[in-house]
Amino acid sequence: MKILAIETSCDETAASVVEDGRRVRSSFIHSQVAEHEKYGGVVPEIASRRHTENIIPVVQGALREAGADLAEIDAIAVTAAPGLIGALLVGVNFAKGLAASAQKPLIPVHHIRGHVAANYLASPELEPPFLCLIVSGGHSHIVEVLDYTRYRIVGRTRDDAAGEAFDKAARALGFPYPGGIYLDSIAREGDPAAVKLPRPRVDGAPYDFSFSGLKTAVVNLLHNAAQKGEELPVKDVAASFQKAVVDMLSEKFLAAAEQYGYRRLAVAGGVSANSGLRARLQEECSRRGWELHIPPLSLCGDNAAMIGAQGYYEYLAGNLADMTLNGCASMPVDYTSENLSLYF
Repeated sequence: MKILAIETSCDETAASVVEDGRRVRSSFIHSQVAEHEKYGGVVPEIASRRHTENIIPVVQGALREAGADLAEIDAIAVTAAPGLIGALLVGVNFAKGLAASAQKPLIPVHHIRGHVAANYLASPELEPPFLCLIVSGGHSHIVEVLDYTRYRIVGRTRDDAAGEAFDKAARALGFPYPGGIYLDSIAREGDPAAVKLPRPRVDGAPYDFSFSGLKTAVVNLLHNAAQKGEELPVKDVAASFQKAVVDMLSEKFLAAAEQYGYRRLAVAGGVSANSGLRARLQEECSRRGWELHIPPLSLCGDNAAMIGAQGYYEYLAGNLADMTLNGCASMPVDYTSENLSLYF
């Protein structure tokens, strides 16, 4: 089964052709990072406008790269939630028009489930159940992937997501947008034990995260040094901050795996590209003899191939949409087929 997938939840316009949920026939991405860099973050109105301009050539590029025409496509999958609502609507409305004109089934896909599905593309042997750490700019979750379309949340962030904390700390350190990449790079040259930083915990919720206090601690550290005319070693601050985030993510994730009896683990989302997190989890899982799946860097960021992969399993589960499909800015990752109509 060949699925044409479309992703426009933030600032990447992407399209892909995926076969049977596991094989990427094409992956075409137009990034807006260079344009948003001057503003220090994504400007939603600009992102929506660029999606409108780019979606036709991007979809055409994906079909051309796959060596396929629309007649060979069996279904259209599109990210319908969560994300920037204006950006989502560009992809959703384009996919609706395409599905209607070509008389193809329309599959709404949850963006974060797509990130999890990136592991199916990277590891064709991976099947649920497994425990997954989802870490991105807007989400930090520990979830049981019970089946391809059935999730149970074990832990989640109570405030900032890990990626958001990385970007805000990076901005305070003077790095350009997107700051998390620069912080990761410079952290490799610093001493992770040089600066003492907190590891906040949530009382009564051992697997929930809280990154706001850690981010604030770094910002206050830098402000206090500036007021005193002192210059802090940026490399050491970056390394110490990254270690704190990695400690919090990995310790809770591994502890949850122990408690719930999982020996098959996966990581998903943009922050899964972080070198410190990848190294720590690979080391810990190798030492325990556990199975760990992490997508290659090319599949960690937003892309349409992951949407096509998850779209295949949503199709098999019967989670289809009609021409009333709308975008949804916020939606839990553990929704079920029974309550799908509450969101779409």
